[in-house]
Amino acid sequence: MSELEGVLAVFKPAGFTSHDVVAKARRILGMKRIGHTGTLDPQVTGVLPLCLGRATRVVEYIQELPKEYVATLRLGMSSDTEDLTGTIMETVEEVHVTEEQVREALQTFSGVISQTPPMYSAVKVDGKRLYELAREGKTVERKSREVEIYEIEMLDMVWNDKYPDITFRALCSKGTYIRTLCVDIGQALGVPGVMVKLTRTMSAGITADHCLTLEEIAEHREAGTLEEHLIPADQAIAHMPMHTVLEEKRKSALQGQRLSSRFVAPEVKHAGHFRLYDLQGTFLGIYELEEGGAIAPVKVFAQV
Repeated sequence: MSELEGVLAVFKPAGFTSHDVVAKARRILGMKRIGHTGTLDPQVTGVLPLCLGRATRVVEYIQELPKEYVATLRLGMSSDTEDLTGTIMETVEEVHVTEEQVREALQTFSGVISQTPPMYSAVKVDGKRLYELAREGKTVERKSREVEIYEIEMLDMVWNDKYPDITFRALCSKGTYIRTLCVDIGQALGVPGVMVKLTRTMSAGITADHCLTLEEIAEHREAGTLEEHLIPADQAIAHMPMHTVLEEKRKSALQGQRLSSRFVAPEVKHAGHFRLYDLQGTFLGIYELEEGGAIAPVKVFAQV
C-alpha cells in the first residue's frame, strides 16, 4: 500500500494535545510522516489539519493562513491561565454590562492589535517554554507582539448566575491568543474576564464541515475510503498564485534549474511563492521569482 499523501482535516476532541492527535493518527494510519498545522491547547476543540506524507512540506505555508474561532468569555472573574483550567485569581461581586456595550467593546479589537503572550503558553524565552516557567511559579517579562483581528462579532450573551457569558466569533491572524483577547475584552469593559470555552471553526480555509473525528478516520482507513477525504497538498495552498511552465522547460524546472519568467504563463511579475504546474495540470511544486528575474524552485513535488 502506497503512503497516504495530502491534508487530513481532523476535528480535535477536548483532552487531547495537538501532539496526541498526531500520535493517534500515526497509529491509525500506520505511518510516521505526519505534521500538524498549528497547536491547540488540550481543552480546545476544533479544526486541526494534519499533513500526511510529502504534504508535510507545506505545513509552514498552511500555518501562516488566517484562523477562525468561536469563544465564550465569562466576565467577572480571572485566572492565572486566562481560562478555567487555572486558579481563579479575582472575582467581582457583580457585573453591569449591556449587550450594546459588549458589541462596542468587541469592535475596538478589530484590526491590528498588540498582545502579550500569556505565561501559560508555548512561547520560548531563553530556551524555555513559558508554561514550564509558569509551572515553576515564575513570571518573566514577555515581549508584546502584533496580531490582526480581521472580523469579530458577538454571537450570544447569557447570564450565568451573576456573571455574563459572552460568545463571540473571531477571524484572526496566526499567533493570536484568544485567551488573552478574552482578558483584554474584559479590561476594556472594566471587569476581569476569563475564557470558558474555545473551538477553532476554521483553519487555512478548512472548516469543521470538512473534518473527520479520529473514530471516523479509523473507520475510513479500515474501509479503504480515507483517500477520498484527503485534500491534495496544492489545494491546501490555493492562496498561492498558480502558473504553468511550458513543456520544453518542464524537466529543467523539476531538476532545480533556474528559468526565465518568459517560460511561465502567465508571466510571473511579483516576488513571492507560487504554485507551478505543467501543461497536463500536474502540480510540480512551489517556486519563486528571484530578484534577478529568474524563477527558482523552493520545494519540488513532481518527479522528473
